Amino acid sequence: MGTTTPRIDLTPVPPGRATLTDRRTQRSWTVDLAPFHLGTLPVTQEQYAQVTGEHPSTAQGNDRLPVETVSWRDAVLFCNSLSQQEELTPAYDFDAQGEPVLRKPVLRDPSPDGYRLPTEAEWEYACRAGTSGPRYGPLDDIAWHRGNSAERPHEPGTRLPNPWGLHDMLGNVWEWCWDLYDPEVYGTYRVLRGGGWFDEHWSCRASVRRRSHPTFRVDDVGFRVARSVRSVTN
Repeated sequence: MGTTTPRIDLTPVPPGRATLTDRRTQRSWTVDLAPFHLGTLPVTQEQYAQVTGEHPSTAQGNDRLPVETVSWRDAVLFCNSLSQQEELTPAYDFDAQGEPVLRKPVLRDPSPDGYRLPTEAEWEYACRAGTSGPRYGPLDDIAWHRGNSAERPHEPGTRLPNPWGLHDMLGNVWEWCWDLYDPEVYGTYRVLRGGGWFDEHWSCRASVRRRSHPTFRVDDVGFRVARSVRSVTN
């Protein structure tokens, strides 16, 4: 395990409502959201190593790059470990099969003490930041994508933020969300959002949904953390 607790900058996100759309099924649904805090940047290699003692990323030589080649399960374990380092109550328990589950109090009232992955609705709402288009600004100004990345990840925070101050919500690395993608069709596959450094422009949009197995690791997938407002302000 890591020995140093990293600094994770969080940005407040106001309450609101998100409407999500799945192009494959042509289904739309609306989610009401309480206020929460979201990582201003995706988790970096340095932060991941400080918590876990591990350096899984394919891109080497700069610890300020976003951590990648991490699975959904790795991201959940990071959240719990960081919570424990800060003496917070972890957001996740594990069932009899060893699969992560939200703690029961979180299901009744989503205000865990510790860090967690954002829900898919939280992610899209925070990404849009009150805007209505597919992106919160011109793509080259806000995102590292296939057209400008030289096919590699870049330091988070080097593109313009969205109106709420969140950087790299589009491009650089895909980000794991908590949600199952479509359990009736895809079983345990989880949601990925945001597009990555190797993606064409059409994948770097606020509404784009991608799915993957929770143990999947690849060099353009990372994550950022969330916390509920009550646990941050108490």
